[in-house]
Amino acid sequence: TLKLLAAGTRPNRIMSAPFQCTSAGTPRRLEISFASDPAGQLGAQLNTCDKGQMSEMFCPGYAAIGRLIEGDTVARKAGVAVGDFIVAVNDVGFRRFAPDDKEEGVADTDADVSAEEAALRRKIKSKVVPTGQPGEAYGALLGSIKSIKGAADPANPLALSLERHGWNARANSWPRFLVARDGDVPAAMQMLQTHEEWKEKTFPINTSDPLIKMVMASRAVSEVPGRGGGHPTLCVNFSALQRLEDADGSHVADAFVMLVETALARAVEGGDPRTPRLCQLIDLTGVGISSKLRIDVLKTVYGRFEPNYPETLEKMVLYPVSRYLASTCNMLLSFVNEKTKNKFVITDSLPTVCKELGWDPAVVEAAGGVSEHIEASSIGER
Repeated sequence: TLKLLAAGTRPNRIMSAPFQCTSAGTPRRLEISFASDPAGQLGAQLNTCDKGQMSEMFCPGYAAIGRLIEGDTVARKAGVAVGDFIVAVNDVGFRRFAPDDKEEGVADTDADVSAEEAALRRKIKSKVVPTGQPGEAYGALLGSIKSIKGAADPANPLALSLERHGWNARANSWPRFLVARDGDVPAAMQMLQTHEEWKEKTFPINTSDPLIKMVMASRAVSEVPGRGGGHPTLCVNFSALQRLEDADGSHVADAFVMLVETALARAVEGGDPRTPRLCQLIDLTGVGISSKLRIDVLKTVYGRFEPNYPETLEKMVLYPVSRYLASTCNMLLSFVNEKTKNKFVITDSLPTVCKELGWDPAVVEAAGGVSEHIEASSIGER
């Protein structure tokens, strides 16, 4: 069973409990009734999921919450979030496909409802609206909402059913996989299926493994939270990494995956679950190109990240690397694909690092430098 990341979870903690994937495997359902305020407005801007695009194929409904309007609105009172899909209006389904859960749509709060009546209600609430011309299903859904609101019948107030899918569930992750394979649907589907098989084999991660604990305690990998709504940064301290003689690439990769999962879950809190983003910093402070670089470890970490979290990397900064050594650094990272290489920022300039990662230069300088700032600012126990 996949667990949803709890608010306030500290990701770089040396935990004894197994680490679960942070994206909920089962959608959460929300019911919104306008019975107490028939004339009330939802307080949200809707996005259409009915443009006839391949990126929509795993969206369960034809409309999603695109933005919440400020104020004491119905949506905010009901706990609606950006990315929630509207799947039924007054217990009549407006779905793209049937729900996986056969008990979806149980509306029999009345104990006198028979099993047959309950089954019929579920069937109606799970109704699939076939995809027609682009915008047709979305228009029908809006028409139904407007008709019910316009009737202003106290006996039949507007009620909306919504589903919330995890940031890495198909409804939200599929567009990223599609972009990663340049719109090639069969290739993207193969990539997604391989990722789902990897998830089944990888989670839960055994955090009681002494070598994973060693990696986490060493701060060889850590997270610095985003500033002012910016992206979080996952940091790889190469100097600390080279001192981990007993831990191999798989242990470092497991620790890195735990940070990726928690960082991306936090990155979409209050935002669009379709667009989780993070930055990465390879801190090469005190590391010379002539020293024994553990490129094999980076290769293992990259082999976990790139195929399983596509289109989540905003940029990767390598610092400090002089212009003279930049080409050598690129050569050593030849295993990285071109899309990721285009997101590289290789620099020996502290102002450049701060600009790219959204850090305050004064704060970094006051800490004593990049490595010291990471140590002071990273999330988790030291």
